[in-house]
Amino acid sequence: MSIEKADKEKFLDWLYGLSVHGIKLGLRNIAELLRRIGNPQESFRSIHVAGTDGKGSVCAMISGVLIDGKVRTGLFTSPHIMNFNERISVDGTHITDEELAYMASVTVPHVRSMAGEGMLCTFFEVTTAIAFLYFKEKGVEYAVVEVGMGGRYDATNVIVPEVCVINNISMEHTEYLGNTLEEIAFEKAGIIKEGVPCVTINPEPAFSVIKKVAEEKNAPLTRVDPEDIGLISVSEEGTCFTYKEEEYFVSVPGKHQARNASLAIEALSKTGIYGYRCRCRIKPGLRNINWPCRMQRVEGTPFIVDVSHTFAGSSCLSSDVGDIYGKVLVVFGILGDKDVDHISKNISEISKRIILTKPDSVRAAPLDKISETMARYSDVVAVKGDVAEAMELALAIRESDELILVTGSFYMAGDALKWLEKTYPGSSTRCLRSTKSGHTPEGPRKV
Repeated sequence: MSIEKADKEKFLDWLYGLSVHGIKLGLRNIAELLRRIGNPQESFRSIHVAGTDGKGSVCAMISGVLIDGKVRTGLFTSPHIMNFNERISVDGTHITDEELAYMASVTVPHVRSMAGEGMLCTFFEVTTAIAFLYFKEKGVEYAVVEVGMGGRYDATNVIVPEVCVINNISMEHTEYLGNTLEEIAFEKAGIIKEGVPCVTINPEPAFSVIKKVAEEKNAPLTRVDPEDIGLISVSEEGTCFTYKEEEYFVSVPGKHQARNASLAIEALSKTGIYGYRCRCRIKPGLRNINWPCRMQRVEGTPFIVDVSHTFAGSSCLSSDVGDIYGKVLVVFGILGDKDVDHISKNISEISKRIILTKPDSVRAAPLDKISETMARYSDVVAVKGDVAEAMELALAIRESDELILVTGSFYMAGDALKWLEKTYPGSSTRCLRSTKSGHTPEGPRKV
């Protein structure tokens, strides 16, 4: 093991240990930590993205266009799937172990000093600080920053972005964000800054909440109208669509990706560099997006891997998988704090049979709970204690040419890709993507 690898693992052991502090929403600690490391967030321009579903995809799309336009671009997303380094990247390249260890060596002493003063930083606060410090060190021009949870009191909300984006809002994290859609929308609208343009796609009642906050902040608000989006085709290679009568192709499959891409296009139009550095790069940038575990058909295998851990996400998955592949064999596992009942119902609509399993997380839903729930909707053929066992069984019992969908939490996707790498060496980095766009004879459909 290299020194930097050892240093990285030592740091991550310490960082994950901060989880004992739980989730603490508020900006006091992150603001102080950033001050002590030189306020790196002031060294770059940024685009801030919130929402319940699709915010990571929007971030990837915006980042992809900026990179294609030769803009030095940082990307901060969460959670990761296989490796912590996935959270932080510059120009499409993840932070290296050596770079991570160095950023940690700068940041950790301040975290410890603050702890001695009674200011206990969380896992996400430290990760955010390291990302911003790294972007400064790498000379990033624009950072695309995904909100961790909520918005108003999320650690990322110390930035003053050039544009803020609020994607689809639904019920989530009610113990922290509120018990109604309006309350959750208010928390997410907390990323809106004085005079900063905001782009959203939310319908009522969330839109009214966002509009009110925007008016209070004198922030120009643009709502992407779904009527301006026309779906042309969806395949395992990606999604072809029109936005405001202009045709685009994004290399991520799914009808909802047309909405995500339209939101990204509108957000980019509000940046200061749109006209002379990225307008002409939108189409090629969207065409070359690589965003794993979003209906990822793994080349050379019968597996599709997808992260669908919300009601809305599973509904989109069910529709898209049904349209492209029809019925599939499903391997499913999810965390216990998710809407297991509604997600199970959605997944059952595309499943021939289901194998239930448990992702490698202390937060995983108990197998007896999901088994009882899923059995109401679908044919549960087996319950396995870990993802590897479940995938091995799926491979053994699949019918000829039958595809296997592995879906649920991020932990589930990570476990699946690790197994695929062992079983089909190199496969998890190969997904079926094409730069070609296809047309259906009937022309665009509204989404």
